[in-house]
Amino acid sequence: MTQPAVWLCAAATCAHELRPHELDTRQLLCDPCIRAITGWLAEVPKQLVVLEASMQRETTGSPTRGGTRTAPTPGRLDTLNLLGPGAAGAVHDPHGDQHGQLPLVAVLGAWVRLVTEERHLRGPAHWQPADLADWLRPHIGWAAMQPWSGELRDELWSMIRNVRGITQVAPRTRPVPRPCPRLQCSSMALTQTDWDQYVRCSACGFSFTQSELNDDAARRTAA
Repeated sequence: MTQPAVWLCAAATCAHELRPHELDTRQLLCDPCIRAITGWLAEVPKQLVVLEASMQRETTGSPTRGGTRTAPTPGRLDTLNLLGPGAAGAVHDPHGDQHGQLPLVAVLGAWVRLVTEERHLRGPAHWQPADLADWLRPHIGWAAMQPWSGELRDELWSMIRNVRGITQVAPRTRPVPRPCPRLQCSSMALTQTDWDQYVRCSACGFSFTQSELNDDAARRTAA
């Protein structure tokens, strides 16, 4: 008997099998990866507040009076790398001169340019990390169907992991102690993650706004 073909999520850092409804919509990324990318992009503006506060160079011990050959760095190099400007086009580094992580504006900007070119759209009015992240979010569903979607997921995960490594701030996911509003589900598997506007059910995969949860609570109370 022939076994059905198994299609895996296109992200190298994900091992999920694509489910039938994901294949029907021609996704190359699984739903959890799409939700993760959307969450990371929503996280960028909040992380920037902490990241910019981390610009001050760390020092230990008491300051010395002795002179040095070079002036001290005006801030943390890892943070300066992430907050630095990005090139307007593709960057080639044949001599390995690039040190540290690419700036956020370079990582996000490269994907914004790709989406604008392929969808014939205008990009954001401002070319700052928060603006780029906000602009990209509505296009992630479309991006999940593109041949480069796996690279997008992996590169954005690397970017947000580097940011969290400096800020030491990661969103928390907490259980929501109430049944899923879907009558076909009703499982106790709702969770909410910091900075995510939706409450999500890990059992059925559906997402709900706070207004929808309130409506469901009123319906259950009336019943």
